[in-house]
Amino acid sequence: MNAPENMVVLMYHRIGLARNAWEARYGIAPERFGAHMTALSKAGMQAVPIDALADWMQNGASLRKGSFVLTFDDGFRSVREFALPLLERLRWPFTVFVVSDLIGKDDAWTRSSNPDGATYPLLNADEILELQRRGVAFHSHTCTHPSLPSLDDARLMHELVESRATLQRLLGSRVDYLAYPFGHVDDRVAASARSASYRAAFCTRPGFNRRDVDRFHIRRIDVYGTDTPAMLLRKVRLGTNDGRLGNLARYYAGRARSRLPLRAR
Repeated sequence: MNAPENMVVLMYHRIGLARNAWEARYGIAPERFGAHMTALSKAGMQAVPIDALADWMQNGASLRKGSFVLTFDDGFRSVREFALPLLERLRWPFTVFVVSDLIGKDDAWTRSSNPDGATYPLLNADEILELQRRGVAFHSHTCTHPSLPSLDDARLMHELVESRATLQRLLGSRVDYLAYPFGHVDDRVAASARSASYRAAFCTRPGFNRRDVDRFHIRRIDVYGTDTPAMLLRKVRLGTNDGRLGNLARYYAGRARSRLPLRAR
């Protein structure tokens, strides 16, 4: 099969029922998550390891058309309960970005944002090691999940360096990738991630990744709990966070207009 010209990275968070509209963006029902994976598979897509993306970008490694990378931010325990069995059946690798100081605790950073004030459990160390043995990749989501651009230089480097060190001690393997909390990144943060010896870092800017994309600004498509399988496929097709049918219609209308001959003046 032909090699891809670009790569899509999908970003999920928690798998579980949503109590309110805010949670519906970051939490997806297990049945809908399963429908998402089925739709991607039927569309001829195939999840590949996170290292395969980096090798494709840096070294020109080959990948089959339809390859994509599947990521989960924060490290919710529900990933083990609901995502792992399905993804093992599909033989699809995936990556979890973990908040190192909150392993075995909950997503405390959301308490003030969630209208219900609810938090949800995160994977503990034993669960992380079990998932690692079953082929799941774990990488850094910082120590405490702060907005990195708001930190001074010392605190910023602590969040980047110590989270990586903590996870490497736990996993006994390299931690080469970072997901910026909230997707917040500026030039100073990206430069600091490079200085902290990460191989690449992921933001939340939507779009396709081509080989010339900055490795410290890798784009991801944000998958919402309200996305139907058809909406997800439109997101993947267009490289956008807007999976509504109207957005697809506008896209093709724009392409049609671009092909029209210029009017004589």
